[in-house]
Amino acid sequence: MTQQVLDELIAILDLEELEVNIFRGRSPQEDRQRVFGGQVAGQALVAACRTVEERVVHSLHAYFLRPGDPLIPILYEVDRIRDGKSFATRRVVAIQHGQAIFHLQASFQVPEEGLEHQDTMPEAPDPETILQSKGRLAQVVEGMPEEMKKWLTRPRPIDVRPVQPMSFLKPEKREPRQQVWIRADGRLPDDPLLHQCVLAYASDMTLLDTATLPHAVSWWDPRFQMASLDHAMWFHRPFRADEWLLYDQRSPSASGARGLAMGNFYTRDGRLVVTAVQEGLIRLRARR
Repeated sequence: MTQQVLDELIAILDLEELEVNIFRGRSPQEDRQRVFGGQVAGQALVAACRTVEERVVHSLHAYFLRPGDPLIPILYEVDRIRDGKSFATRRVVAIQHGQAIFHLQASFQVPEEGLEHQDTMPEAPDPETILQSKGRLAQVVEGMPEEMKKWLTRPRPIDVRPVQPMSFLKPEKREPRQQVWIRADGRLPDDPLLHQCVLAYASDMTLLDTATLPHAVSWWDPRFQMASLDHAMWFHRPFRADEWLLYDQRSPSASGARGLAMGNFYTRDGRLVVTAVQEGLIRLRARR
Protein backbone atom coordinates (compact mmCIF):
# COMPACT_ATOMS: atom_id res chain seq x y z
CA MET A 1 0.00 0.00 0.00
CA THR A 2 2.81 2.44 0.88
CA GLN A 3 4.47 2.18 -2.55
CA GLN A 4 1.07 2.65 -4.16
CA VAL A 5 0.51 5.86 -2.19
CA LEU A 6 4.01 7.07 -3.09
CA ASP A 7 3.36 6.29 -6.76
CA GLU A 8 0.25 8.47 -6.51
CA LEU A 9 2.43 11.34 -5.25
CA ILE A 10 4.82 10.81 -8.17
CA ALA A 11 1.85 10.95 -10.53
CA ILE A 12 0.59 14.16 -8.91
CA LEU A 13 4.01 15.74 -9.41
CA ASP A 14 4.02 14.68 -13.09
CA LEU A 15 2.35 17.80 -14.47
CA GLU A 16 0.50 17.95 -17.76
CA GLU A 17 2.08 20.36 -20.25
CA LEU A 18 -0.70 22.38 -21.89
CA GLU A 19 1.45 24.84 -23.84
CA VAL A 20 4.96 26.25 -23.75
CA ASN A 21 5.56 27.39 -20.12
CA ILE A 22 2.03 26.38 -19.03
CA PHE A 23 1.34 23.27 -16.96
CA ARG A 24 -1.63 21.75 -15.16
CA GLY A 25 -1.56 19.85 -11.89
CA ARG A 26 -4.21 17.94 -9.99
CA SER A 27 -4.76 17.19 -6.30
CA PRO A 28 -5.19 13.78 -4.68
CA GLN A 29 -8.69 12.60 -3.87
CA GLU A 30 -8.55 13.35 -0.17
CA ASP A 31 -11.06 14.96 2.16
CA ARG A 32 -9.25 18.30 2.42
CA GLN A 33 -10.69 21.77 2.76
CA ARG A 34 -7.65 23.24 1.02
CA VAL A 35 -4.67 21.99 -0.97
CA PHE A 36 -1.63 20.93 1.10
CA GLY A 37 1.00 23.65 0.77
CA GLY A 38 3.80 21.18 0.12
CA GLN A 39 1.91 19.85 -2.88
CA VAL A 40 1.71 23.29 -4.52
CA ALA A 41 5.38 23.95 -3.77
CA GLY A 42 6.41 20.59 -5.22
CA GLN A 43 4.30 21.01 -8.35
CA ALA A 44 5.51 24.58 -8.91
CA LEU A 45 9.11 23.40 -8.64
CA VAL A 46 8.35 20.63 -11.17
CA ALA A 47 6.96 23.27 -13.55
CA ALA A 48 10.11 25.37 -13.19
CA CYS A 49 12.37 22.33 -13.68
CA ARG A 50 10.57 21.39 -16.90
CA THR A 51 11.84 24.62 -18.49
CA VAL A 52 15.52 24.24 -17.49
CA GLU A 53 18.26 22.05 -18.97
CA GLU A 54 21.70 21.05 -17.66
CA ARG A 55 21.21 22.90 -14.37
CA VAL A 56 19.97 21.87 -10.94
CA VAL A 57 17.90 23.94 -8.55
CA HIS A 58 19.91 25.42 -5.69
CA SER A 59 17.30 27.67 -4.08
CA LEU A 60 13.64 28.57 -4.09
CA HIS A 61 11.58 31.29 -2.44
CA ALA A 62 7.79 31.06 -2.34
CA TYR A 63 4.67 32.75 -0.97
CA PHE A 64 1.35 31.12 -0.20
CA LEU A 65 -1.20 33.71 -1.34
CA ARG A 66 -4.60 32.02 -1.11
CA PRO A 67 -5.92 28.62 -0.03
CA GLY A 68 -5.94 26.13 -2.92
CA ASP A 69 -9.15 24.41 -3.97
CA PRO A 70 -8.57 20.62 -3.98
CA LEU A 71 -11.58 20.00 -6.25
CA ILE A 72 -10.21 21.66 -9.38
CA PRO A 73 -6.85 21.54 -11.23
CA ILE A 74 -4.11 24.11 -10.62
CA LEU A 75 -2.61 26.01 -13.55
CA TYR A 76 1.13 26.77 -13.38
CA GLU A 77 2.54 29.56 -15.54
CA VAL A 78 6.34 29.74 -15.83
CA ASP A 79 8.21 32.95 -16.63
CA ARG A 80 11.75 32.34 -17.90
CA ILE A 81 13.33 35.32 -16.16
CA ARG A 82 16.95 34.65 -17.14
CA ASP A 83 19.20 32.04 -18.72
CA GLY A 84 22.88 32.83 -18.07
CA LYS A 85 26.02 30.79 -18.58
CA SER A 86 25.96 29.39 -15.05
CA PHE A 87 22.57 30.31 -13.58
CA ALA A 88 18.95 30.33 -14.70
CA THR A 89 16.02 31.94 -12.90
CA ARG A 90 12.36 31.00 -13.15
CA ARG A 91 9.19 32.51 -11.73
CA VAL A 92 6.10 30.34 -11.35
CA VAL A 93 2.56 31.48 -10.55
CA ALA A 94 -0.07 28.92 -9.53
CA ILE A 95 -3.60 29.95 -10.55
CA GLN A 96 -7.11 28.83 -9.61
CA HIS A 97 -10.45 30.55 -10.23
CA GLY A 98 -8.57 33.24 -12.17
CA GLN A 99 -6.45 34.25 -9.15
CA ALA A 100 -2.89 33.57 -8.06
CA ILE A 101 -2.77 31.21 -5.07
CA PHE A 102 1.00 30.66 -4.92
CA HIS A 103 4.15 32.34 -6.20
CA LEU A 104 7.60 30.75 -6.50
CA GLN A 105 10.99 31.89 -7.72
CA ALA A 106 13.72 29.32 -8.22
CA SER A 107 17.35 29.59 -9.24
CA PHE A 108 19.24 26.86 -11.09
CA GLN A 109 23.00 26.40 -11.44
CA VAL A 110 25.37 24.40 -13.62
CA PRO A 111 27.15 21.98 -11.19
CA GLU A 112 30.50 23.38 -10.06
CA GLU A 113 33.27 22.59 -7.57
CA GLY A 114 33.98 25.08 -4.76
CA LEU A 115 34.73 25.64 -1.08
CA GLU A 116 33.20 23.13 1.36
CA HIS A 117 32.07 23.41 4.97
CA GLN A 118 28.88 22.69 6.90
CA ASP A 119 27.26 22.54 10.32
CA THR A 120 27.88 19.33 12.20
CA MET A 121 24.94 16.96 12.29
CA PRO A 122 23.40 16.87 15.79
CA GLU A 123 23.01 13.60 17.64
CA ALA A 124 19.72 11.75 17.18
CA PRO A 125 18.46 8.19 17.71
CA ASP A 126 18.34 5.98 14.62
CA PRO A 127 15.00 6.09 12.77
CA GLU A 128 14.60 2.31 13.15
CA THR A 129 14.34 2.81 16.92
CA ILE A 130 11.35 5.12 16.49
CA LEU A 131 7.89 3.74 15.91
CA GLN A 132 6.70 4.03 12.30
CA SER A 133 4.13 6.75 11.63
CA LYS A 134 1.11 4.44 11.32
CA GLY A 135 2.12 2.46 14.40
CA ARG A 136 2.64 5.59 16.51
CA LEU A 137 -0.68 7.06 15.36
CA ALA A 138 -2.50 3.84 16.16
CA GLN A 139 -1.45 4.34 19.78
CA VAL A 140 -2.63 7.95 20.10
CA VAL A 141 -5.92 8.07 18.20
CA GLU A 142 -7.88 6.34 20.95
CA GLY A 143 -10.60 8.71 22.12
CA MET A 144 -10.25 11.08 19.19
CA PRO A 145 -13.24 12.17 17.10
CA GLU A 146 -13.79 9.83 14.14
CA GLU A 147 -13.10 12.54 11.56
CA MET A 148 -9.77 13.38 13.19
CA LYS A 149 -8.87 9.70 13.58
CA LYS A 150 -9.61 8.98 9.92
CA TRP A 151 -7.53 11.93 8.76
CA LEU A 152 -4.50 11.07 10.90
CA THR A 153 -4.40 7.36 10.05
CA ARG A 154 -4.89 7.64 6.27
CA PRO A 155 -2.09 6.19 4.08
CA ARG A 156 0.63 8.77 3.39
CA PRO A 157 3.49 8.90 0.85
CA ILE A 158 5.99 10.28 3.40
CA ASP A 159 7.12 8.39 6.51
CA VAL A 160 7.58 10.95 9.31
CA ARG A 161 9.10 9.83 12.62
CA PRO A 162 9.41 12.56 15.30
CA VAL A 163 12.15 11.94 17.85
CA GLN A 164 9.95 13.58 20.52
CA PRO A 165 6.34 13.33 19.31
CA MET A 166 3.91 16.00 20.42
CA SER A 167 0.38 15.21 21.55
CA PHE A 168 -2.34 16.21 19.08
CA LEU A 169 -4.95 16.77 21.79
CA LYS A 170 -2.93 17.70 24.90
CA PRO A 171 0.43 19.19 23.85
CA GLU A 172 2.85 20.27 26.57
CA LYS A 173 5.08 23.34 26.53
CA ARG A 174 8.68 22.64 25.48
CA GLU A 175 11.62 24.33 23.83
CA PRO A 176 11.07 25.42 20.20
CA ARG A 177 13.27 22.66 18.80
CA GLN A 178 12.47 19.25 17.37
CA GLN A 179 14.00 16.50 15.28
CA VAL A 180 12.11 14.42 12.73
CA TRP A 181 13.35 11.55 10.58
CA ILE A 182 11.69 11.74 7.18
CA ARG A 183 11.74 9.87 3.86
CA ALA A 184 9.50 8.86 0.99
CA ASP A 185 7.71 5.67 2.03
CA GLY A 186 8.84 3.52 -0.89
CA ARG A 187 11.28 3.67 -3.78
CA LEU A 188 11.60 6.68 -6.09
CA PRO A 189 13.03 6.76 -9.63
CA ASP A 190 16.64 7.95 -9.87
CA ASP A 191 15.87 11.41 -11.30
CA PRO A 192 17.60 13.91 -8.91
CA LEU A 193 15.08 16.64 -9.74
CA LEU A 194 12.22 14.40 -8.64
CA HIS A 195 13.95 13.85 -5.31
CA GLN A 196 14.25 17.62 -4.86
CA CYS A 197 10.58 18.11 -5.70
CA VAL A 198 9.49 15.33 -3.31
CA LEU A 199 11.52 16.93 -0.52
CA ALA A 200 9.97 20.31 -1.33
CA TYR A 201 6.61 18.57 -0.82
CA ALA A 202 7.74 16.99 2.46
CA SER A 203 9.51 20.06 3.86
CA ASP A 204 6.16 21.71 4.63
CA MET A 205 5.43 18.94 7.12
CA THR A 206 6.10 19.60 10.83
CA LEU A 207 8.18 22.78 10.30
CA LEU A 208 5.66 25.37 11.48
CA ASP A 209 4.79 23.08 14.40
CA THR A 210 8.20 23.99 15.86
CA ALA A 211 7.02 27.56 16.46
CA THR A 212 4.04 26.31 18.47
CA LEU A 213 5.98 24.09 20.90
CA PRO A 214 6.62 26.72 23.62
CA HIS A 215 2.91 27.55 23.60
CA ALA A 216 1.38 24.04 23.70
CA VAL A 217 -0.63 24.66 20.54
CA SER A 218 -1.48 22.02 17.92
CA TRP A 219 -2.99 22.20 14.44
CA TRP A 220 -6.20 20.79 15.94
CA ASP A 221 -6.60 23.57 18.52
CA PRO A 222 -9.83 25.39 17.55
CA ARG A 223 -8.61 28.59 19.24
CA PHE A 224 -5.98 29.12 16.55
CA GLN A 225 -5.84 29.58 12.79
CA MET A 226 -2.60 28.24 11.28
CA ALA A 227 -1.31 28.37 7.71
CA SER A 228 1.99 28.61 5.83
CA LEU A 229 2.79 32.13 4.59
CA ASP A 230 6.15 31.77 2.87
CA HIS A 231 8.74 29.08 2.34
CA ALA A 232 12.38 29.05 1.24
CA MET A 233 14.80 26.20 0.53
CA TRP A 234 18.49 25.93 -0.30
CA PHE A 235 19.77 22.71 -1.85
CA HIS A 236 23.39 22.23 -0.82
CA ARG A 237 24.33 18.69 -1.85
CA PRO A 238 22.82 15.71 -3.71
CA PHE A 239 20.54 13.35 -1.77
CA ARG A 240 17.82 10.75 -2.16
CA ALA A 241 14.40 11.58 -0.73
CA ASP A 242 13.63 7.86 -0.31
CA GLU A 243 16.51 7.46 2.17
CA TRP A 244 16.32 8.67 5.76
CA LEU A 245 16.97 12.38 6.34
CA LEU A 246 17.12 14.01 9.76
CA TYR A 247 15.04 17.21 9.75
CA ASP A 248 16.59 19.21 12.61
CA GLN A 249 14.30 22.17 13.33
CA ARG A 250 14.19 25.25 15.54
CA SER A 251 12.06 28.37 15.87
CA PRO A 252 13.92 31.59 16.78
CA SER A 253 10.82 33.79 17.05
CA ALA A 254 7.04 34.09 17.16
CA SER A 255 5.30 37.48 17.13
CA GLY A 256 2.58 39.43 15.37
CA ALA A 257 0.45 36.29 14.87
CA ARG A 258 3.35 34.74 12.91
CA GLY A 259 5.93 32.10 13.71
CA LEU A 260 9.33 31.59 12.09
CA ALA A 261 10.93 28.16 11.84
CA MET A 262 14.00 26.78 10.12
CA GLY A 263 15.34 23.30 9.59
CA ASN A 264 18.37 21.46 8.24
CA PHE A 265 18.16 18.12 6.46
CA TYR A 266 21.05 15.71 7.12
CA THR A 267 21.76 12.33 5.56
CA ARG A 268 22.49 9.46 7.91
CA ASP A 269 26.22 9.84 7.25
CA GLY A 270 26.11 13.46 8.41
CA ARG A 271 26.00 15.47 5.17
CA LEU A 272 23.97 18.69 5.31
CA VAL A 273 21.94 18.53 2.09
CA VAL A 274 19.08 21.06 2.38
CA THR A 275 18.07 24.03 4.54
CA ALA A 276 14.44 25.18 4.80
CA VAL A 277 12.94 28.30 6.39
CA GLN A 278 9.24 29.03 6.77
CA GLU A 279 7.07 31.73 8.30
CA GLY A 280 3.50 30.85 9.11
CA LEU A 281 0.32 32.34 10.46
CA ILE A 282 -0.50 31.41 14.06
CA ARG A 283 -3.52 33.59 14.76
CA LEU A 284 -5.65 33.53 17.86
CA ARG A 285 -9.26 33.42 16.66
CA ALA A 286 -11.62 36.12 17.90
CA ARG A 287 -13.92 34.85 20.60
CA ARG A 288 -17.61 35.02 19.80
